[in-house]
Amino acid sequence: MGMACTRVIERVCASAGQGGPAQARFEAACDVAQGGVLWALPALESNGLLRHVDRLGAIKEGFYSLVQVMVLLGLMALCRIKAIERLRFCPPGELGKLLGLDRIPEVRTLRRKVAELAGGGQVAPWSDALAREWLAGDARAAGVLYVDGRVSVYHGGQTPLPRRYVTRERLCLRGLTDYWVNDQLGRPFFVVSTAFTDGMQAMLREEIVPRLLREVPGQPGPEALAQDPYAHRFVVIFDREGYSPKLFAELWRQRIACQTYRRGAVEDWPRGEFSWHDAQGPQGQAARMQLAERGVWMAEGFWMREIRRLGEKGHQTAILSSDYRSPLEVIGRHMFSRWTQENFFKYMDEHFDLDRLASYETAGADETKKVVNPVWRRLDAQCKSRSAALARRRAEFAAIALREEVLEGRETTRQMQHYVARKAGLREAIESLEREAEELKEQRQTAPRKIELGQLGEDERFCLIAPNHKRLFDTIKMIAYRAETAMALLLRPELARTDDARALLREIYRSPADLIPDPAQGTLTVALHHLASARSDQAARDLAAHLNQCEACYPGTTLRLCFKLVSDPFP
Repeated sequence: MGMACTRVIERVCASAGQGGPAQARFEAACDVAQGGVLWALPALESNGLLRHVDRLGAIKEGFYSLVQVMVLLGLMALCRIKAIERLRFCPPGELGKLLGLDRIPEVRTLRRKVAELAGGGQVAPWSDALAREWLAGDARAAGVLYVDGRVSVYHGGQTPLPRRYVTRERLCLRGLTDYWVNDQLGRPFFVVSTAFTDGMQAMLREEIVPRLLREVPGQPGPEALAQDPYAHRFVVIFDREGYSPKLFAELWRQRIACQTYRRGAVEDWPRGEFSWHDAQGPQGQAARMQLAERGVWMAEGFWMREIRRLGEKGHQTAILSSDYRSPLEVIGRHMFSRWTQENFFKYMDEHFDLDRLASYETAGADETKKVVNPVWRRLDAQCKSRSAALARRRAEFAAIALREEVLEGRETTRQMQHYVARKAGLREAIESLEREAEELKEQRQTAPRKIELGQLGEDERFCLIAPNHKRLFDTIKMIAYRAETAMALLLRPELARTDDARALLREIYRSPADLIPDPAQGTLTVALHHLASARSDQAARDLAAHLNQCEACYPGTTLRLCFKLVSDPFP
């Protein structure tokens, strides 16, 4: 039965198909390890952990139910148990108490349950339904969206995924690219993963923008857009990877405003054009910026606003925007709030292991999708190599000049012959490299730059790495992050340093707690042990007051959750 199994009869019946799933049954327990993570259950539920789970399909009947598996995965994310395999080193009975069971499933059982969920093919509808609800739940936040890409490096050898440039590694490595869509607070709405290397502009055109047009709430109708030629549906903000005047024009034809940094060298504007503007940060913090604005005529034949911020050291940061309605300081605040998405990536990578592969299974990719032709890539690399060698030889040829002794006739015959031989040898090498470069360029022109994936050889064709597993765990991590963000927003007003909110939450999740069920009153009290300081205890009491107002029930039961510190009276 394994360690900590006490509900033996129920397990035997479930294994024989005569019973199950087991009902959550809580008993009074003291000092339950990581029991404080139950304080996050209301936030997990409100952010959709158990909504639409019927779309995931049913798992094979057994001792553990679908709700219990989902709750366990959500609690694992907040407890920073970053992989299912790490449960081998966690006390199963202690974690089982958090589920109202004798123990959690062992690793192979949980992996099998997750494989059943991912194998049903319903992960995408479930994740998409949550994304639509998140967008609809905050129409104001959905009006300004941040898009950025992040590469998940693949070090395995099961499939030759295409190489792409990884900024944080400064190398071209094999992997997948995830394009995240977040709001101004860094909260994610959805992510689009691809194994292909088409880039952000292609993903915006083909995947992200069509979806946003369908799902972003509060968009003005056709009549409102026709009456106001400067109105827009929503704003999309991205970095220089998406810079393209053609893309800007395409988005504006759909009445979508975009903002990005201007690419290329630009002349500084006179400092007299800049003036101070007061702005408010994404979390309400006050900020002052020196801003200036001009109009710029784009190559595609339409005007955009160019806004520059003057830094403390005199550096000017140029922004392009097709948002013609928002004030100058609002556009500056939106653009310079991109750090929230960068912080999201950093925090998720550190605490939720964002790039970890949930499974090593493979799945077929769309064979009609265009990829770079390996033949063209090899010819292009050879052309660049020959061009570089040719440039070096020409520079060496130009550097060999006649010395003063030669010009004055005082050079010996042997030295003159050596000089002529070197020039002739270099001239011959240059002509040879020129012929090779021309031949390679002609071959490159005849080879198609892109071909369909199905036309690649067997050793070059690649497949996807467990896309349903990845999407399932990405969605759970998004739910956990949004839940933690919601709790942090409740804590910030109670803290002297607002940046300490997430650190305090992590302390709460790790802290032991007492579980006190009261069937007569229909409550389950989670009594948190005292934290590191009296100030932290007071912040936890204030958080408990907010959580108790929710009157949330433990999933799968009728027990109302109550939260307090161990020495405090019952709420």
